[in-house]
Amino acid sequence: MAEELDDGWQGGWYRFARHLRSPNFGPRPAGAQVDLIVVHSISLPPGRYGGDEVQQFFANRLDCSAHPSLASLRGVKVSAHFYVRRDGELWQFVSCDDRAWHAGVSTWRGRSNCNDDSIGIELEGLEGERFEPPQYDALVALCHALAQRYAIAYIAGHEDIAPGRKRDPGKGFDWREMRQQLGWDVAMFPQRVVGD
Repeated sequence: MAEELDDGWQGGWYRFARHLRSPNFGPRPAGAQVDLIVVHSISLPPGRYGGDEVQQFFANRLDCSAHPSLASLRGVKVSAHFYVRRDGELWQFVSCDDRAWHAGVSTWRGRSNCNDDSIGIELEGLEGERFEPPQYDALVALCHALAQRYAIAYIAGHEDIAPGRKRDPGKGFDWREMRQQLGWDVAMFPQRVVGD
């Protein structure tokens, strides 16, 4: 009997991530082709790293009275598929077979509602600030794993799919480093970063 190859996935769940299921997701529309990776950045409270506020936020368990900056998040229901901490630790909140609520009003490659056919990955960080080498390592490994399971044709920042509304991951994210490490065709990246 042939041994089944372990590709690291159980359904839409990545075995190499810590799992905390978010209630904030839904089914993808019929016929949706998962072909876009969207890179975001987040820190809660802004600029503070190492806590578990982001995980609590995606699980609808955030104490919005714990810090003044969190008050505006009361009642907000969002999620991402993945979250990469500063040390490279990887978390998953939504199956990649489902639609996470990370992109909001968005358009990419002539299609709107990017949540329908994208994978959202949050990096622990503040837009404009630099990200850590372990984060790039984890992100690159995850992108390769996603590309083996889904028909990934594009990778973009939140700022690319929602220009003028969002600015993350921001200027501190090194797209050149990502392109070099991934080894993907330049056509898969936002036009604005191809010449970096």
